[in-house]
Amino acid sequence: MAKVHPRAPVSSAPCYFTSKQETFTIWMKSLVLSGNGCTVFDSNGHVVYRVDNYNCKSGNQVLLMDSRGKVLFTILRKKLKLLGCWEGYRTFGDEFEERKLGFQVRKSFRLLRGGSPCRAVVWLDQNQTLQYKIQSWTRSSTCKIIDKSGELIAEVKRKESKSGVVLGEDVLTMVVEPCMDHCLIMGLVVVYNLIKCKI
Repeated sequence: MAKVHPRAPVSSAPCYFTSKQETFTIWMKSLVLSGNGCTVFDSNGHVVYRVDNYNCKSGNQVLLMDSRGKVLFTILRKKLKLLGCWEGYRTFGDEFEERKLGFQVRKSFRLLRGGSPCRAVVWLDQNQTLQYKIQSWTRSSTCKIIDKSGELIAEVKRKESKSGVVLGEDVLTMVVEPCMDHCLIMGLVVVYNLIKCKI
């Protein structure tokens, strides 16, 4: 199998917004031995995100971390909701005590059959929210995130080599449109993979 992690983690402070389209490689493997999760690389091959689920696949708490292991989002499954609900709490500072609700994703009843969207609400502040849909097109890991007006925000699909060869099911490409918080988008993609029992 070809290398999917050719370089060491980024040493400079990360920036989660850029003015251009960004492409990431998602390897559906955890850096933790015998753990569930995935590792995300930027277009230069640097590790930018780690996702670790220390319990079991589709657990009730998953951590989205940067390359150094700093928790960016704690994603919790809420069991009392009828169709399934996940909440992502953004972590500020170095400790868990400063957490703020960043997004909430509700599962559609027909999602597992494909085509039906999840609904995501993103909190910008106490009075302002954004609404996104996470659309699943097939039984594979392919999905699109669109905004309220139908504009594409991000897309995840199986990665192809430069010669057009589709790589294994555990290697994906995530393309994030300009001026988007790709850390937040990664959080939504994590929830999508939790729904699909991939993490």
